[in-house]
Amino acid sequence: MITVVLYGRKDCHLCDQARADLESLQAELPHTLLEIDVDSDPKLLREYGLEIPVAVIGPFRLKAPISRQELRITLSAAQDRERHIERVEQSPLLEDIRQQAVWSKADSFSRWISRHYMAVFNLVVAIYLGLAFLAPTLMKARLELPATALYKGYSLLCHQLGYRSFYLFGEQIFYPRAAAGVAGVSTYSQASGLSEENTVEALYAARSFVGNEQIGYKVALCERDVAIYGGILIFGLLFSLSGLKLPPIPWYVWIVVGIIPIGLDGFSQLLSQPPLSFIPYRESTPFLRVLTGFLFGFTTAWFGYPVVEESMREMRNMYESKRKQARLAGSER
Repeated sequence: MITVVLYGRKDCHLCDQARADLESLQAELPHTLLEIDVDSDPKLLREYGLEIPVAVIGPFRLKAPISRQELRITLSAAQDRERHIERVEQSPLLEDIRQQAVWSKADSFSRWISRHYMAVFNLVVAIYLGLAFLAPTLMKARLELPATALYKGYSLLCHQLGYRSFYLFGEQIFYPRAAAGVAGVSTYSQASGLSEENTVEALYAARSFVGNEQIGYKVALCERDVAIYGGILIFGLLFSLSGLKLPPIPWYVWIVVGIIPIGLDGFSQLLSQPPLSFIPYRESTPFLRVLTGFLFGFTTAWFGYPVVEESMREMRNMYESKRKQARLAGSER
């Protein structure tokens, strides 16, 4: 209900008339009347003493002389304004706006991610790569149970063929097939005594072979995968050190430098060997696997991370704006 404040004094004919007019309008325009004697307060006397009666109706103010019609119009305007404010406050749109100004723990987490996502990415890639090297380290320490669990876990994501993997703690860091033509190293067959043929049995044996004390123990990811994730990690660290300011490489550079070399090396090897044998037989070398894998990982990160940063920058700006609104609204929690 509307509250009307009537400033006046005793023995004031105009004040009595304004009071009477307000009382007569009570049924038509319900309101609460509050009368204040300006003589009771020197400050009120200075402010209203020469203008009484003064009627304050919502945001509106009337001063002497005040007619009944002016009171009716002003009461009606204040009533309409009050109804409008009630409709706005009950509006779903206003509720959405209020919700948008509420700062929650989820907002804090999202803001943190938008600011530290590269540290998270780099940490995840480093852990993924590091655990692959932990497997042979555990084997060397004779902790075969956790090492076997790591090998089995990574076997879901990588072929783990013994002649296309790195080895730790042995005579060589790799033991390629004889067909790869790498001079000066023992081949996989010479070192392990296992077949290098493309039969199901030989492939399964090469996948299951983890090494021994003499030749070392196999890294749980193949050479190409180690290079891919190594390239991603190296660019991620460089991107972080640059302050996330390196621009993305053009898509055609990514295709020419990153995708085509690894595709040619990998698919030509696949298509040349049984059961396909569509082209003359070839076996890639550790050097080519590492080179093409690294180029793919590095350029993929260079192409993708700056694009992610653009989205994260927009997210950071959005959450900073929302946080300011929440602080102003006092709804940060």
